[in-house]
Amino acid sequence: MEVLHYPETTFEKLPVTIFEDPAEGAVSVAYEIAELIRSKQEKGEQAVLGLATGSSPIGVYKELIRLHREEGLSFANVVTFNLDEYYPMQPDELQSYVHFMHEQLFNHIDILPENIHIPDGTLPVEKVKEYCLAYEQQIKACGGLDLQLLGIGRTGHIGFNEPGSSINSATRLVKLDPLTITDAAKDFIKEEYVPLRALTMGVGTIMKARQIILLAWGEGKAKILQETVEGKISDEVPASFLQQHPHVQVVVDKWAALELTRIKTPWLVGMCLWDDNLIRRAVIWLSLKMHKPILKLTDEDYKDGSLSDLLAEAGNAYALNIKVFNTIQHTITGWPGGKPNSNDTQRPERAAPALKRSLIFSPHPDDDVISMGGTLLRLVDQGHDVHVAYQTSGNLAVFDDDARRYADFALGFAEKLNVGVETMQQQHAEVVEFLKHKKLGEEDSALVQEIKALIRRGEAAAACRFCGVKEQNVHFMNMPFYETGQVKKKPLGEADIQAVVDILQEIQPHQIFAAGDLRDPHGTHRVCLDAIFAALGRLKGKEAWLDDCYLWLYRGAWQEWDVEEIEMAVPISPEELMRKRKAIFKHQSQKDSAVFPGNDKREFWQRSEDRNHATAKLYDQLGLTEYEAIEAFVRHRF
Repeated sequence: MEVLHYPETTFEKLPVTIFEDPAEGAVSVAYEIAELIRSKQEKGEQAVLGLATGSSPIGVYKELIRLHREEGLSFANVVTFNLDEYYPMQPDELQSYVHFMHEQLFNHIDILPENIHIPDGTLPVEKVKEYCLAYEQQIKACGGLDLQLLGIGRTGHIGFNEPGSSINSATRLVKLDPLTITDAAKDFIKEEYVPLRALTMGVGTIMKARQIILLAWGEGKAKILQETVEGKISDEVPASFLQQHPHVQVVVDKWAALELTRIKTPWLVGMCLWDDNLIRRAVIWLSLKMHKPILKLTDEDYKDGSLSDLLAEAGNAYALNIKVFNTIQHTITGWPGGKPNSNDTQRPERAAPALKRSLIFSPHPDDDVISMGGTLLRLVDQGHDVHVAYQTSGNLAVFDDDARRYADFALGFAEKLNVGVETMQQQHAEVVEFLKHKKLGEEDSALVQEIKALIRRGEAAAACRFCGVKEQNVHFMNMPFYETGQVKKKPLGEADIQAVVDILQEIQPHQIFAAGDLRDPHGTHRVCLDAIFAALGRLKGKEAWLDDCYLWLYRGAWQEWDVEEIEMAVPISPEELMRKRKAIFKHQSQKDSAVFPGNDKREFWQRSEDRNHATAKLYDQLGLTEYEAIEAFVRHRF
């Protein structure tokens, strides 16, 4: 278990433990909870736990289940109180926290049913106040919470205590913040299906717990975590009230810690061990802070920016500026497959072979054109043998109405040609009947899943044709982990990894492009990348072609690599950007409004172009050539 240690800092007002990986952090927390339970057992006492829902505690619950099954940890003396529940909400609904807790924990351990307490989302509104008072009394009657487990929302909420919540607030009915509703939409398919209210323990209730552990995984939590840990106490960030609690632990992975001062700008904290990466980050930070191109930074700028230590090590600003400027300049290339017959010493890609086999892995059927469409077009235009491998069917991201529309088309087409009409009528009726009675979040029938997969497949094939990719070079992998018909996926399995191994051995690429969302602990992109890493690990040392293969990582639709991380920057002209947009438009089921839009209201093509424009602008601000747009990549050494 790797805990990342950093210098002490005066910026953090809560104790933060940073783990390399979310799974390692979850195991650490689970062991602490297990120790509390066993300690209470030895004394003949109950352990009273406050539990959270959402993605953050799932790893903790998974490890607690393992401890129960494999190491005999008993929950017979455990009493639990859950933080919250949507209101109104029936307990048998897939989105209910009753369902979540039983699926993720209670069904797999020996806890007594009468010791489980979860707020009741079925109550008539006139009985809610009385119920909330009783919930508080139940906690008190058990002797109070020994340990409260928390996640944190992007509004800074703990439980469903949204901005404006008082430190003295008790269990109550609250309205949800629009941002919280947006984040919950992934579980409810559409925002309009998310309840507008919830029952929640109050901040005051949480603060009475004898011990509190706050979990945060992934880059999406980095900003609000920094505000919570380093900011002032304010009801605008309810989690900041935890600064007043005597026994709080904040357990995070390295991605959630990215915005902490000691991680983001460690030179503001104390002395640094300066390597090339940290030097590059510091100079870029200073350039943007001072609103000066890198080559115009002076010794005084470094001193005023708290970088005297770096200046002392480098000698003077002039040499330092040139070194960093040249490093960034060398990332820029209009030849993502390598420039033939050129000196490639300072180029990100090799000159030889002049024409390469390029394999682009796309987790969903549109990530290729959204995230690196301009580069894909450039590779095709420059004559490389471009292959695109779609790792999942993407069928979850198709609206039911689109499935019905295509079923109608298929029936009409069969009737027009008078081919297989009876069979098509039966299948059409099956689709119509299923969709008519489908419950919110219910798994699609096998037939509906297939229709939705065919929709995404046809769109991906159309986009590849538009980009000039050969039809035989378009591969649909349909990795099994994804094919559940629900938002929740299966764990990465042997069949998933073998599918990647097979396509790598078939194509034997000179360069691989993959979605590199290393900072996302939960999403499909991360699972797809893990499969690629596992496959490469199996092949390394066994396949000679792999010795001279580069792996380039691109980011998803929402964000780009930080400038200091970028190792290949591919400029995109206005004309190429328009071609990229048209390729994205081929994915009609994702146009206008996607099933899982995330927290960004823009369409995918807008997000992509805005991101590409922003990267180009940053390069311009640093004093490099001004381009219309830039797509960026980081090379992964395996």
